[in-house]
Amino acid sequence: MVAAGGSLVLLVAVLGFATARPRGLPEATVALPAAGLVLLLGWVSPADAAAQARTLLPTLGFLAAILLLAHLADLDGVFTWLGARLAVACRGKPRRLLVLTFAAAAGTTAVLSLDATVVLLTPVVLATARRLDLPPRPHVYACAHLSNSASTLLPVSNLTNLLAFSASGLSFAGFSALMALPWLVTTAVELAVFLRFFDLSGKATAPAGEVPPAPVFALVVLGVTLAGFGLAPLVHVEPGVVAGISAVVLAARALSARRVRVPTLIAEANPLLCLFVLGLAVVVEAVSRHLLGEPLRALLPDSAGLPQLLLTAVLAAVLANLVNNLPATLLLLSVLGPHPAPGIVLAMLLGVNLGPNATYLGSLATLLWRRVLMSAGETPRWRDFLRLGALTVPTTLAASTVALWAVLQLR
Repeated sequence: MVAAGGSLVLLVAVLGFATARPRGLPEATVALPAAGLVLLLGWVSPADAAAQARTLLPTLGFLAAILLLAHLADLDGVFTWLGARLAVACRGKPRRLLVLTFAAAAGTTAVLSLDATVVLLTPVVLATARRLDLPPRPHVYACAHLSNSASTLLPVSNLTNLLAFSASGLSFAGFSALMALPWLVTTAVELAVFLRFFDLSGKATAPAGEVPPAPVFALVVLGVTLAGFGLAPLVHVEPGVVAGISAVVLAARALSARRVRVPTLIAEANPLLCLFVLGLAVVVEAVSRHLLGEPLRALLPDSAGLPQLLLTAVLAAVLANLVNNLPATLLLLSVLGPHPAPGIVLAMLLGVNLGPNATYLGSLATLLWRRVLMSAGETPRWRDFLRLGALTVPTTLAASTVALWAVLQLR
C-alpha cells in the first residue's frame, strides 16, 4: 500500500514539475531524484531499471537526433521559407491558409516529429497570419491539434510511437502502411471540424511579402532522411542512425559556416529531456507494479476485433488525459507485456496521440505549444481548446480506430 501511494505521489510530482517548470528548470530536475528514491526504497529493482534503460536507449538516441535535425533545418531557413510560401499560396484567403497550415503541420509532424511542429512551425504560422492581418487563432490551434493527431503516421513521428514500435513487432513500412488510413481520416475529420468551428470569412488586408530562396540543401537532406527511414530497416539499420547521419551532415555544414557552435548543438539535442524520460520510466514502472498494473490488465483486451480496438483506444485516451500521454504509454506497454497483438498496440497509440487534444494536460507537446504562444504574445483561450477537443477527440478517435480495424482486416 505504501509503495502504491508513494509511487503515485512521485509520478504526480514529476509531471507537475515538468508541466510548470519553475524558473525554467529542466524536467529532469525532479524526475531523476524521484527515480533514485524508487530504487532506494526497493519499489523497482536495479536490474529492472537497467532493463528499462536498455530498452529506451535506442529510442532516446533517435529523439536527440531528430530534435537536433529539426533545429538545424530551422537554422537553414526551412520553416521561414515554408511560412512565406504559405502566405503567398493562400492568396489572402483564411480558409485556404487553414488548409495549407493543416498540410504543413501534418507533414512536419509526421517527418520531423511533433516537437518541430510545436516549437518551430507554430511561431512561423503565427507570424504568417499576423503579416497578412488575419486572425491567427484557427491556424495556431491547427498546429496544436496536428502536433498530436498527425503524429500517428510513422514510428518516428512521436516519442510514444517510438516507445511502442519495437513492442508492435512490425517493420517500419508495415507500421506506416497500417497507420496511413487512420492518419488521413484523422486529418480530414480535424479539418472539417476546424472549418465549421472558426469564422474564416474575410480576406487578408496586408501583402504576403516576398518568398526567400528555397533552402535546397536542407530540403534535400530531409527528403533523403525520410527515404532512409523507410529503407534502413531493410538493411537492419535503426531509424536513429539515419536521423543521426542527417543531423551530422547539416551540423557539419553549419559549423563550417560558423552559424552555430558545438555547445548549442548539444543543448538542442536536449540530453536533459532524455534523462527525464529515463527517470519517468522508472517511476511509471513502480506505479504499474504496485497500483495500476492489475486494473489495466483486467480491462485491456488481447484480441483485435473492432470493439476491443475501440476499448483500447478510449482507455488510452482517458489515461493520457489523467497522467499525460508519455507516462500512459509506458504504463500500457508495461501492462501489455512483451508480445502484444500489433492491432492493440496501434489502437493504444491512437488513444495516447489523439486523446491529448481534449485537455492541456494530455501531452507535454500541448503544454509546450501554450508556452510558445504566450511567449509570442498570443494567449490561447482554454474554453476554445476544450470545445474543440470535445468536438474532435471523440470523432477522430472513433473514425481512426474504425479505419485501423478496416486495414487490419486486409492483412
